[in-house]
Amino acid sequence: MMSREHPDLLLTTSPFVKDPADASWIMWQVNFALMPIAAAAFWYFGLAALLVMTAGILGAMSMEFAVLKMASGFPGKILDGSALLTGLLLALTLPPGIPLWMAFVGGAVSIGLGKAVFGGVGSNMFNPALVGRAFLQAAFPVAMTSWPAVSSADRFVSASSSLFAFPFMTPTVDGISSATPLSARFFDGVSAPLQDLLIGNTSGSLGETAGLLILVCGAYLAIRRVFNWRIPLAIFGSVILLTSILYQIDPEIYPSAGFHLFAGGMMLGAVFMATDPVTSPLTQKGCWIFGAGIGVMAVVIRQWGGLPEGVMYAVLLMNAMTPLIDRFTQARTFGSTRSERFTR
Repeated sequence: MMSREHPDLLLTTSPFVKDPADASWIMWQVNFALMPIAAAAFWYFGLAALLVMTAGILGAMSMEFAVLKMASGFPGKILDGSALLTGLLLALTLPPGIPLWMAFVGGAVSIGLGKAVFGGVGSNMFNPALVGRAFLQAAFPVAMTSWPAVSSADRFVSASSSLFAFPFMTPTVDGISSATPLSARFFDGVSAPLQDLLIGNTSGSLGETAGLLILVCGAYLAIRRVFNWRIPLAIFGSVILLTSILYQIDPEIYPSAGFHLFAGGMMLGAVFMATDPVTSPLTQKGCWIFGAGIGVMAVVIRQWGGLPEGVMYAVLLMNAMTPLIDRFTQARTFGSTRSERFTR
């Protein structure tokens, strides 16, 4: 006979099988996967990389803390890893000589405009880190395209004076390094060796280096099922297909597929930005369309746009298309017609 204290039959509501992978677990998995890339940035750029990453993270976490304090019941926790991830991702898209106050502001904008205004974790329409980078690109275009020279001998103990510029003052740059691989190729016609792009021996943003390492970290996340592997695969496939066709037309004008894949922010954007589960499609077919759109738009912007890099804009534009992609690729409810699926 059943007793009230120890019932033999428990009546509960679904779901009965619970996935231990919650939002916080996913955020920390991505943070852990970014650690080798952050270490590579420190190895290649030294103290400057550490300072820029710290400023970006502090900006993001400060804004997250302020929002959680001011808005009662606002979703999220300061230690759930989301603000840390946003600040770190933003910093990896920044040049090593950007003033620290700009990196801090960029981190704050990433959380404030990229996430908080949409309702917090899980409600944002655009990738928060790229929102912060787009703001910095529009507000401080010179600082975002300046590459101070740092000698390999003292990069771990010294940093460019531009990092310590006062807010809203023109930074003093110690020296300008060689152009990034993308700008050198599209403006000067000089291609960096593929080996240098693979291991990270090039100038550029903190996370543009070591494309091979980014692939390894992405493989870890795919194995852990943190993101949908179809998105980066679709990006890489569309880039390879389109650039291979262009390369066959005129190799003097159009770079090879390998150059497009490993130069600039293509690897970081495909593995860590485009795969954000909040801003990417929910359906499998939608993920293929989403990734292919990013790859095609990134190549088009690079080849025929006014800027050598196009990954950021491609991801943000496809983020805006995600609701429409989900609507047109959702499974048809049993018993309904195809037209009814789009009129609900």
